[in-house]
Amino acid sequence: MADYSTLEMYIDGRFVNGQGRTAQPVLNPATGKVLAEVPQGTTADLDEALDAARRAFPLWAATTALERSNIMRRAAALIRERIQHIATVMTLEQGKPVAESLGELNHAADVIDWYAEEGKRTYGRVVPSRVPGVRMIVTQEPVGPVAAFTPWNFPALTPCRKIGGALAAGCSIILRASEEVPGTAVEIIRAFHDAGLPAGVLNLVFGKATVVSTHLIASPVIRKVSFTGSTEVGKHLTRLCADDLKRTTMELGGHGPVIIFDDVDVEATATMAALGKYRNAGQVCVSPTRFFVQEAVHDRFLARFSEVARSLKVGNGLDEGVQMGPLANLRRVEAMEAFVQDVRDRGGKVEVGGARRGNDGCFYDPTVVSGIDDTASIMIDEPFGPVAPIVPFADFDEVVRRANSLPYGLAAYAFSTSARRVADIGAALQSGMVGINTFAVSQPETPFGGILDSGYGSEGGTEGLQAYLNTKLTSTG
Repeated sequence: MADYSTLEMYIDGRFVNGQGRTAQPVLNPATGKVLAEVPQGTTADLDEALDAARRAFPLWAATTALERSNIMRRAAALIRERIQHIATVMTLEQGKPVAESLGELNHAADVIDWYAEEGKRTYGRVVPSRVPGVRMIVTQEPVGPVAAFTPWNFPALTPCRKIGGALAAGCSIILRASEEVPGTAVEIIRAFHDAGLPAGVLNLVFGKATVVSTHLIASPVIRKVSFTGSTEVGKHLTRLCADDLKRTTMELGGHGPVIIFDDVDVEATATMAALGKYRNAGQVCVSPTRFFVQEAVHDRFLARFSEVARSLKVGNGLDEGVQMGPLANLRRVEAMEAFVQDVRDRGGKVEVGGARRGNDGCFYDPTVVSGIDDTASIMIDEPFGPVAPIVPFADFDEVVRRANSLPYGLAAYAFSTSARRVADIGAALQSGMVGINTFAVSQPETPFGGILDSGYGSEGGTEGLQAYLNTKLTSTG
């Protein structure tokens, strides 16, 4: 397809095509048709990437922070210059509307720019010594070559968070991007290549996730692992990293509670909540997913939320005016069908949607369900799709207990006009990120990460840069 990318790996400053390698088809989720085939890296490819990252690391670490910044800023500028093409690639392979793809790419470029500037501020400090004649200096040094693993839901932003932090700190990096959305990653890497990034500093590989992760993590070359994905896989990779005590950042699953108190503007809040829920068809790790609405306003909120869901234009993300595209793959369609069937089996009500749309592609209706309790599967397992459960609650203590009842803590949200409630609920919610009267919890300069089974460590903000740095004390007598 003319608008799609040429799919290649990138190892030691060279683009590597699929010649002599097995390949996997990349499907357009809106049509089910094959876009291209992505090459699967061999063991030799992975070893070459490891060797390239090993050789490039000391050279990049010794490069001045200013020069690293200049290269990164040029790459961000190229992403913006090519944004229309890359957005089309993203929509073709992932499904989200072009407007969302453009927004993601702008955010990704902002992340690179922010890290480029913050990398010039990896300050140390002089510590006053208790011993006369001794000078004590604390410095920050890059941790070493990094292995990064990214999923399919944000094909530009998630890789750029990891690339930005690693490069700004002075680390080399091997990125294993999802083979379901490879084109966006290829275009991001091409921007860095064209910006003059030295060979071996950034490498891109594809291949079966278990094979690539096991091989890279087992190598003594890798000193840091950053993973975004499911809790189950994150725990497995953490165990692999434990053998060599590799540094890790784990951004894992969530199940974001949304608490709506009875003092809000109900219609406005319900509209905001519905638009937030169906962004990227609900395939967002910080998506609002469990809606707890105070009893006095529950019915009004449910009615307005359902009205918005019903009005959304669903279709191919390339078509004008589309507000929600397909799910990224058939696995998610099947998961939505299972969630909705469980609601029906429990006597719950499907207010809107509740069915697959059409026979082509991976479309599923924006769906609202009600009349269930907290034992329904949709209230326990992260839906990662366009199904929204809306349930009532009576008082503050009850909803805090229910919101904090799951072993996740990535993002949580609450809406109220009471200053006291805002302060109390912000303190009570157990989550790495809390949005009060907003769903905006991700900016380049703020930490992004969770607690409990949602992982640990942060991307973004000064915390995201620190994740790629070692602290060293030098005491001189």
